Amino acid sequence: MSLRRAGLYLGGFLGPFGGGVTTAMLPELGTSYGVSPGTASASLTAFLLPFAAAMLVSGTFGERWGRSRTVRAAYVLYTLSSLACVVAPTWTLFLGARALQGVANAFTTPLLMAALAASVAPEALGRALGWYGSLQAAGQTSAPLVGGLAAEVDWHYAFYGVAAVALALAVVGIPADERGAARARVPLRSAWTPGVLRLGLIAALGWGCLASLGFLVALRLVDVFTLDAGPRGLALTGLGAMGIVTARLVGAGVDRLGARRCVLAGAISGGVLLAGVGLAPVLWLLVACWALAGISSQLILVGVNALVLTREGGNRGGAVSVVQSIRFFGAAASPAALPPVYHADPLAGFLVPAGVLALVTPLALPRPVPAEDPPDTANGTLAQ
Repeated sequence: MSLRRAGLYLGGFLGPFGGGVTTAMLPELGTSYGVSPGTASASLTAFLLPFAAAMLVSGTFGERWGRSRTVRAAYVLYTLSSLACVVAPTWTLFLGARALQGVANAFTTPLLMAALAASVAPEALGRALGWYGSLQAAGQTSAPLVGGLAAEVDWHYAFYGVAAVALALAVVGIPADERGAARARVPLRSAWTPGVLRLGLIAALGWGCLASLGFLVALRLVDVFTLDAGPRGLALTGLGAMGIVTARLVGAGVDRLGARRCVLAGAISGGVLLAGVGLAPVLWLLVACWALAGISSQLILVGVNALVLTREGGNRGGAVSVVQSIRFFGAAASPAALPPVYHADPLAGFLVPAGVLALVTPLALPRPVPAEDPPDTANGTLAQ
């Protein structure tokens, strides 16, 4: 594997890692800036909202400017904003630096995936996306651990590390897109087709109704099983850990069975497993259902990414960025929408998102385009 190809995967790790690195250091951040740990949680929102908003257009602009040039510039911005987090003298400036990190990440994630699709054979795309998805899951899962360990000494070290990795990736760059020089100016509307928006809806359901429901699982672990913070955190890592372990196998399944089938399997199995989390009468069964849901979430993620990257049209980066933006807006909506349902009826808190995921996904999934009949050249004429 070339150094630039490896950089694509490491970039997939860096994005979610940088976004979640403050999760376990909120008390230390609060002490440094004289705010409460609850207020310090805004460091997560300050990254995620600009990230999701900028991705509505970042992929298309990146295709216009050139993938390699845009990704390098974004990594430089990521480096500078990470260092700005280190030296920020006030809480407001720290949040501003986190917002710049999110914007920079919005200009890497979709273009990295587009470059990955361009650098592998179509029949190997699922496996490549599986590897990429496993590293994204690893970044998301390890960020609280590494951030917490850094905060034991000095939370600033975590941002020094993020800045160093981003700078190294800026130097390495990404594989060149041989077709990039001939690409015409890409209009924004080319990424906003009905098919792309429907795939974005499915991605939002996959995250808003499944993968991001750890907060709801945590409530059930406390209310029903009275778990303390340590065991509760260990139970919640099951989904991410299972996603890391199985993402490559899921990618191979996408190549063999097709992306549509994998998305449908992920949505239906995810709905069943989420219902199992809400219904489980014993702790081990709840933990098992939640962990197995990590496979379902990877089936949806890798399948949707494969569908959007193999769609017709030249604006791959723009299409990916729109889908991912809608996905993260869906993830951001669930913490506001579902807790009232859970508090009204704990079982409904799980059955409602399970039903929405399993029932809406098959309806939203774009239909495959039928292949055209090949020309009949036996008699030198086209088939009528």
